[in-house]
Amino acid sequence: MLVPTSAIVEEAIRTGTGVGAFNVITLEHAEGIVTGAETAGKPVLLQISQNCVRFHGGRLLPIARAAAAVAAESSVPVALHLDHIEDELLLRQAADAGFASVMVDASTLPYAENVDATRHAVAWAHRAGLWVEAELGEVGGKDGAHAPGVRTDPHDAATFVADTGVDALAVAVGSSHAMTTRTAALDLDLIARLRGAVPVPLVLHGSSGVPDDQLRAAVRHGMVKINIGTALNVAFTGTIRDADLRSSDPRKYLAPARDAIAHTVAHLLGVLAGD
Repeated sequence: MLVPTSAIVEEAIRTGTGVGAFNVITLEHAEGIVTGAETAGKPVLLQISQNCVRFHGGRLLPIARAAAAVAAESSVPVALHLDHIEDELLLRQAADAGFASVMVDASTLPYAENVDATRHAVAWAHRAGLWVEAELGEVGGKDGAHAPGVRTDPHDAATFVADTGVDALAVAVGSSHAMTTRTAALDLDLIARLRGAVPVPLVLHGSSGVPDDQLRAAVRHGMVKINIGTALNVAFTGTIRDADLRSSDPRKYLAPARDAIAHTVAHLLGVLAGD
């Protein structure tokens, strides 16, 4: 059930739930994510980042086609999202590779340059039929939108959306990328103010470090798309470290690691649905 990202996001807005968007690195990630979504009975987004493409030798199509094949056989709706794109050449491969949406990342640029780069990317992507997410944090922040202490200003966010035409906006409200402990404290009041100021869905990056109760609260206060990557890798690699690696057959440890991803995804999708 490979579907458009917009369809999944619009249904989440209608029902007041969050959309789980999980990062794919290997085929096992894609399989585990979709299995977890099927277990939970929830739709899901498979995200492939520019870093993932770099890991696969700069080749987008092999991992994209593998993820699309897994999605097409799913019993729940699945969409493909190309995440954190800084390379315009990669952006221009998205539609032909089967992606329904992209995240254009110019967030480390000064504000005016971020607006110009994002507006240019959105114009092209919309002509290609792609739903577009962008990111806004500290104005001119060298460390990006999710460096510790950075917050997105609601007025800036509203202006940015109006000036760029994006379909969704990732905002900085207290989470950080690559957290391996779930200790992040979100600014729920800021999320509510951003929700009131911005006419497009809000996106939370760095959600692996956010506890369950904070994720539920973030959705209640206005977050829609919830990006999760590191939590899957913690489950995956932790399971492999606990396995008996004396076997020469990688299936002996990749299978339980894939199952650990599925379990993590099923649990988090339940959290985002308010369960």
